[in-house]
Amino acid sequence: MPTRWPATIFGAWMVVLAVAFGLQPGLQAPLRLVAGASAVVALYLGIRRSQPDDVKPWWVLAGAVGISAAGGAATEAPAFLSERVTWLEPAGVALLLVAYAALAVALAGFVDRRTSSSRDMAGLLDALTVTSGVALLIWTFVVGPRLDGSAATGWTEIAMPVADLLCLGLLIRLATMPGRLVAPGYLLGAGVVALLVADVGRASGFGHLALYTAAAMAALIPSMAELTRPAETPPAETSHARLALLGFAAMVAPTVLLVKMFRDGQFAGLTVVAALSTLMVALVLARMAGIMASHRQAMSRERALREASAALVSAADSEAVGLAVRTTVAQLIPGDVPHGVVLAIAIAQSEPQSPEAAAQAAVDRATGTAARLVTTRDVDWAVAVRLTQFTRTLRCPMVLKDRPGGDPLVGVLHVGAPTWALLELQRSVEVLAGQVALALERIALGHEVTRRNSETYFRTLIQNTADVITILDEEDRIRYASPSAVGVFGGDPTGALLPEVIHPGERARLGDVLAAVRGGHQLEQQLDFRARGNRRTEVLLELHCRDLRAEPTVSGLVITMRDVTEQRRLQNELTHQAFHDAMTGLANRVLFNDRLGHAVARSTRDGSVIGVLFIDLDDFKMVNDTLGHAVGDQLLTEVAHRIAGALRADDTAARLGGDEFAALVENVNDPGAVEETANRIFAALAEPIITDAKPLYAMASIGITTTPEGSDADELLRQADLALYVAKGAGKNQWRRYQAHLHNEMVERLELRSALDHAVNEGHFLLHYQPIVDLASGTAAGFEALVRWHHPKRGVITPDQFIEVAEESGLILPMGRWVLEEALRTVAEWRRILPPGQAPYMSVNVSVRQFRESGFVEQVRTALAHTGVPPQSLMLEITETLLVKDDERIWTDLGVLREMGIRIAIDDFGTGYSSLGYLRSRPIDVIKIDKTFIDDMVLGQQPMALVSGIVSLAQSLGLTVVAEGIEDVTHRDVLIRLGCPLGQGFLFSSPLGPTEVLAWLRNPQSVAV
Repeated sequence: MPTRWPATIFGAWMVVLAVAFGLQPGLQAPLRLVAGASAVVALYLGIRRSQPDDVKPWWVLAGAVGISAAGGAATEAPAFLSERVTWLEPAGVALLLVAYAALAVALAGFVDRRTSSSRDMAGLLDALTVTSGVALLIWTFVVGPRLDGSAATGWTEIAMPVADLLCLGLLIRLATMPGRLVAPGYLLGAGVVALLVADVGRASGFGHLALYTAAAMAALIPSMAELTRPAETPPAETSHARLALLGFAAMVAPTVLLVKMFRDGQFAGLTVVAALSTLMVALVLARMAGIMASHRQAMSRERALREASAALVSAADSEAVGLAVRTTVAQLIPGDVPHGVVLAIAIAQSEPQSPEAAAQAAVDRATGTAARLVTTRDVDWAVAVRLTQFTRTLRCPMVLKDRPGGDPLVGVLHVGAPTWALLELQRSVEVLAGQVALALERIALGHEVTRRNSETYFRTLIQNTADVITILDEEDRIRYASPSAVGVFGGDPTGALLPEVIHPGERARLGDVLAAVRGGHQLEQQLDFRARGNRRTEVLLELHCRDLRAEPTVSGLVITMRDVTEQRRLQNELTHQAFHDAMTGLANRVLFNDRLGHAVARSTRDGSVIGVLFIDLDDFKMVNDTLGHAVGDQLLTEVAHRIAGALRADDTAARLGGDEFAALVENVNDPGAVEETANRIFAALAEPIITDAKPLYAMASIGITTTPEGSDADELLRQADLALYVAKGAGKNQWRRYQAHLHNEMVERLELRSALDHAVNEGHFLLHYQPIVDLASGTAAGFEALVRWHHPKRGVITPDQFIEVAEESGLILPMGRWVLEEALRTVAEWRRILPPGQAPYMSVNVSVRQFRESGFVEQVRTALAHTGVPPQSLMLEITETLLVKDDERIWTDLGVLREMGIRIAIDDFGTGYSSLGYLRSRPIDVIKIDKTFIDDMVLGQQPMALVSGIVSLAQSLGLTVVAEGIEDVTHRDVLIRLGCPLGQGFLFSSPLGPTEVLAWLRNPQSVAV
């Protein structure tokens, strides 16, 4: 059934009752009861059907109808009944008066609900003015004559019009509210007006029937719920119709006086007329004062908008635009009303929007710059947290329909304030939003013009760059060469074949490279070729090739050549320094571990025995303290030479740091040969060492282990270190061989392993996160997840105390799975809370054993899918020991992870293996320089050169560098000067909990300079 048919059917039914009411005077009492009951039932059905926000006014209206019907039936009861029940008619009159009061309460309820968010004082004054005019008319022409009439006039005939007048005033107030008055409101108003007319004309029965009909039909229309909803339309200026109504009200008093004086010659009641006339004039004056105040406010807002326009025209960036917007809104808000302003500017996002954000953006584009009131909790999270003290927010999209830049949605302006202030501010904010949109578009277009002008600038740079830029035709002939080619080759090579410029020994390889480029293959970023340079000297050129034959402006192969002769020489020197001790020339720890790993692999294949010797000088600190570091360095240098001299050609001597040395003995048949090597070292050190101070005797303690006791490099290193510890404890200047029963720590490790197994099963781990910051700006680029063990007795334990046991026991596998999944869940939560595009990436340490586990790649893929984190937000850190593993499956897995978008980093670079060959050929993206190098780099030129070399080496290989353990501002400044982009350490922040990270991101601690 159509929505208005119930109201139409009910109206027809009431017409039938009204006709019967007029034709059958004897049945008026029961007909009035039937009509009232029908109206009450219709009101009940309407309330149940439409379910308005506030049902109390409707129930009061239903009560008024019911009481009115009962009272009317009592006053119109048949004579035989009223004569027997003498109190029936007075009771009916009392019920009618109660019904009038209930009707007034219902109308007041509607007015209260409609005005809950509005301060429309002008509408209130208009309603009082018109009501006063109508009151004057009723008093003069209805109430007054009845008071002056016969004594038979009852007081009820005066009370009824007066009550009608009260209801009429409330009705006029409801009609003058901002916003459109829906059909139920008009029906209810028609019923009240009909009741007033009927009471004035002494035909109240038909007036009450009209009120019943109007009230019930209003309840049956679905839009009846609008009468109990707040009007969220801003107060309108005075219209022509309202001015005409006010003019009519103002003319009532003089018209009444004229009629009374010149037509009837009556002057009775002029005191009341004068009083009401004075009241109406005062009300009109008050209304005019309100109009003047509104006009002044409009002028003030217009001036604020003009000033905003001037400020926006001169704004050079979005920050200046935001300042102008905040200043303007502060001027538009009346008085000291609290408010908040958030200007959200649309930016291009690499990731798709959420469905909610996309739907909201679509609504914004459709509504244009029309402002609308929304609940603060429904706006974007980043905006809501800044406007949380306000329940409602004025949301005004900034839309340019014909925007040349593409998306018409430039941004959204949010203003938070009390609701009544927002309603008054709505139109001004719409104008301001349009000006802001134009200003932002002007700034964007200005940047685009600047960018295009810079293209000319870059063309000039190409003409003057030191790199040689050439274009080859299909015959490999140089069609164009930049002017810098003369300085590299000693002449202009334009017109010559490129192979003629390259060294003859490199021409075949160059031909293969050019053919591969034309075939569409992606080549290495760095290709070095020898060439004949200026003055016929041989130079080393780095070539970069791009196939731009499809580009109409180029139509050829673009070959960029750079003279890297000195750079490569320096890199070779740096490489040697990276793997050798600068003072003694022996292998350093990195190279020693590399050779030990290869030796263990060969020993596994051929069954030979290898030995590891850890050598530590006894009481060396005493030499430094008494004779000075210069003498100590002389002693270390000579000891290094003697250790190396005591070894065979196939063996390796290394300085691990300080006064610690190591020797690798390979290809022996039994462990006894390793012990003979230790005796030869003691013999070599027996002779005194001549120093600038005096001859010194070098005494050393040696720890020995061989492959029968250990099966891999790490185990051999630990065993040799333990044996050295035992030799030191045995009295120094002697050697000890590793034996399992010497080590009491085995029991402790077993206990630790048992407790660790329990902790893994019970989940006694937690993650902290240390920021990886951009050194130049200090902003967080990512976070490294650091696991902690919450031991029930020892408290929080750092990983260095249990990771080794976890690796050996295999517990690292479930622990690693938990760390990866927990870290990704944390990243997902950050991405949900932080604004789009600002969530940092997460770096997770992965052990070698995890990579050896089958299904590790699928485990990572599943964790990413379950948490919804994109692969680009994850970086996996591996140790340098993984580089010595020639396990192709591991490297294949790493390649698959990189293809997914996950980055791979080498942790603690420089403390283990760092072969350049592996760095170039393996899927590595990031290297993290170990803290020890950072601590030493400001102490001398050699450590500084080493760090600088690592950074340059990484940059030449296309790798990103992260410096670990930055704890001093000096370290940070030096790293910035060396070109290191990223770093982490206690200078920026200690490891934080997941919620502390969000607080740190919003307000990072400043770093003292």
